[in-house]
Amino acid sequence: MDFSIPQDLVDLREQTEAFVRGEMIPREGDPRLGHHGPSEEFRRELVALGRRAGLTSPHVGTDWGGLGLDHRGKAIVFEAAGYSPLGPIAMNCFAPDEANMHLLEQVADEGQKEQYLRPLAAGDIRSCFMMTEPAPGSGSDPSMLLTTARRAGNSGDFIIDGTKWLITGAVGAGFAIIMAKNDSDPLGPAGATMFLAPMDTPGIKVERVLDTLDQYMAGGHGVVSLEGVRVPETAVLGRVGEGFRYAQARLAPARLTHCMRWLGAARRAHDIATDYARTRTAFGKPLGEHEGVGFMLADSEMDLHTCRMTIWHCAWLLDQGERGRHESSMAKVICSEAIWRVVDRSMQVLGGMGITDDTIVARLFREVRPFRIYDGPSEVHRWSIAQRVLRGGTR
Repeated sequence: MDFSIPQDLVDLREQTEAFVRGEMIPREGDPRLGHHGPSEEFRRELVALGRRAGLTSPHVGTDWGGLGLDHRGKAIVFEAAGYSPLGPIAMNCFAPDEANMHLLEQVADEGQKEQYLRPLAAGDIRSCFMMTEPAPGSGSDPSMLLTTARRAGNSGDFIIDGTKWLITGAVGAGFAIIMAKNDSDPLGPAGATMFLAPMDTPGIKVERVLDTLDQYMAGGHGVVSLEGVRVPETAVLGRVGEGFRYAQARLAPARLTHCMRWLGAARRAHDIATDYARTRTAFGKPLGEHEGVGFMLADSEMDLHTCRMTIWHCAWLLDQGERGRHESSMAKVICSEAIWRVVDRSMQVLGGMGITDDTIVARLFREVRPFRIYDGPSEVHRWSIAQRVLRGGTR
């Protein structure tokens, strides 16, 4: 593996860092950032700043308005963007839109790309991904999917019924990617199918927005009912019956890009704690010179390094077209838990200051804790990894 960074990526990282420090960090106290994410007005304002800086949608191909970065390029730029939680929003590379763009670019037909991908890549609209359901429906086990799609007679249309929950960005989204099961169909095998549907399609209703620990994801996390949602055959994303395969194709890189963005946030918390440890004195010397604090800073530095190397290794595999699914599971566990430790230690170093909003560390603490749950809890990934180990699937 070549760990050297090409000069064009070095320049892009520096450009991103300057943008985040100069434009994003000063806006972190904007009152339009509410408990359920930034308002649409604020989001559009941020995206306009990202567009003016030439940094929007770095992960999307140039044909669709992005910068066309590969996975290693994203690792560099997304970490720099994540130094402020507003950075990925302004650069239009935050969840769930970033992963939805990846899926559309890989699976959608040309007409669907023009209708959905192009405006999404431009930041003109948002999207949501409807797979998770309340119990006893699908969560970490997608095979428990209860939402159904059935044919509407001989019309070729589908009728979708079900309930989805923890649907990030549902409020204010322009369209949804809906996962539903169809037991049999003339176009494909039994299984799950993905459908594209504008959010104003009759029968789609956001019942409520859940109050959650995090607050930077636009539109929050909603509960959505699907009652007699009628979509045409042209709404099928990819092929009928291939939904589970597409979901894995979406989730593998999405887990990794989450690691990239939150690594930037952890580095921010670590920098704040380090600066504080240099200047705050106790018992006759700076905090950082006390071993208890100095060792925490050292442990955080090692965790950040481990995350970066893990991300780079997995990104390299994906760029080579090698595997990636199991490696992204391992990266997700390693990074989500290490990033949590870094932010937790940073809060501890800051002491009383750490639990206030006088720094961003308390907010980052709330943001990174859910990372150990979404896109698969650590325990589910460990179970999956263990099954592969028992089958002799490691090397």
